[in-house]
Amino acid sequence: MTLQLNETHDVNLRSWVTSANQPDTDFPIQNLPFAVFRRAGSHQNFRIGVAIGDQILDLAAAHAVHAFAGFTELQGGHFTAAVNAPNLNGLMQSGAPVWSALRLALSRVLREGSPLQGSLHACLSPQNTAEFALPAHIGDYTDFYTSIHHATAVGKLFRPDNPLLPNYKWVPIGYHGRASSIAVSGQHFRRPVGQTKPPTVDEPVFGPAKRMDYELEIGIFIGPGNALGDRISMDQAESHVFGLCLLNDWSARDVQAWEYQPLGPFLAKNFASTISPWVVTLEALAPYRTGWQRDSTDPQPMAYLEASSLRSSGAFDIELEVLLQTSKMRETGTAAQRLSLSNFRHSYWTVSQLVTHHTVNGCNLNAGDLLGSGTQSGPAPEEAGSLLELTEGGKKPLQLANGEQRIFMEDGDTIIMRGWAKKDGAARIGFGEVSGTLLPAVI
Repeated sequence: MTLQLNETHDVNLRSWVTSANQPDTDFPIQNLPFAVFRRAGSHQNFRIGVAIGDQILDLAAAHAVHAFAGFTELQGGHFTAAVNAPNLNGLMQSGAPVWSALRLALSRVLREGSPLQGSLHACLSPQNTAEFALPAHIGDYTDFYTSIHHATAVGKLFRPDNPLLPNYKWVPIGYHGRASSIAVSGQHFRRPVGQTKPPTVDEPVFGPAKRMDYELEIGIFIGPGNALGDRISMDQAESHVFGLCLLNDWSARDVQAWEYQPLGPFLAKNFASTISPWVVTLEALAPYRTGWQRDSTDPQPMAYLEASSLRSSGAFDIELEVLLQTSKMRETGTAAQRLSLSNFRHSYWTVSQLVTHHTVNGCNLNAGDLLGSGTQSGPAPEEAGSLLELTEGGKKPLQLANGEQRIFMEDGDTIIMRGWAKKDGAARIGFGEVSGTLLPAVI
């Protein structure tokens, strides 16, 4: 299923929420992403919100003033329960017809000239006075490895003559991560401790990880799941995807190097992962779909990973940016410095391929499950999605504009990731940002 353009994507639409009409906003009326929020510092229950400009529309409050009347898909007890829930799981489970109807309803009531402007104005809250929770209860988390540029760059550090393992171009590589340590943007976490094996010693040592890194990723939230034993085909895969978010899958590279053989990532990855609060729906991203290509000299996907629309529109053109703010930058009021700029269109495997492959053996997905894309690096060195690549394994320190250097992260460093999509003839839409800060280890 490939979502088509419709009236909600009209570049000429304007909202009565005037901040949504600014050219640099992430959240014009053509976006309408979802999050879970409450007023910062309050004891209010968390509730579902929709971003419009610099405001958040309270979805339950909008429903209470009959903002969605006239849409049969948005009536009944199941929908009422979903919009009044403290997370997005119920709405995710509702499926594409409900998501699309809700998007259309929101678009119409938030447009200039809406007769509900007066009623809905009281349903708005400023984003700068809100605090956010995870968008959904994440039952399971799987992280993939979909950037061939990242896989090749990292492989060269360890296997210069044969950087890619034999299976990489045939199968979407993934591992099951730890859902319990995923947190929303603003996460502060301690430098992890564990076993490492420095090359200069004969036996492993125990202590704080020294090679702390980030990973620039896209998160994929699952909508309706599949029964145990069933498969999701490529043609149906996107109807099982609610939307995308930004994901930083923090990594302790020295712990990873010692532990990953033979079973893969474990303690090097499960201490923290951070996602953006806003989930952008696939329908909002319809204008930014792009062709997916596979080099003719590479193995082509097996039949179960092919689809009629894969080559023409299977990928998404999403710019992805990484910035660093050190403790010294904060103290001096210096803005964060960009480290890299990449794009999700470079991914070797698509969203639909990840969903289909995950279920081809009968594995059951559930609403709210999260898939990570893996580090999204582009073909150029400045498009690298991790410090491991940018510093060539720690051999080439990064020189920052304020005179500082970085090989890997230092305590107090904050990593900020942003994402947006834009093209001629369409409104620019964004994902907001995801930030996280590394704190000193506790021994």
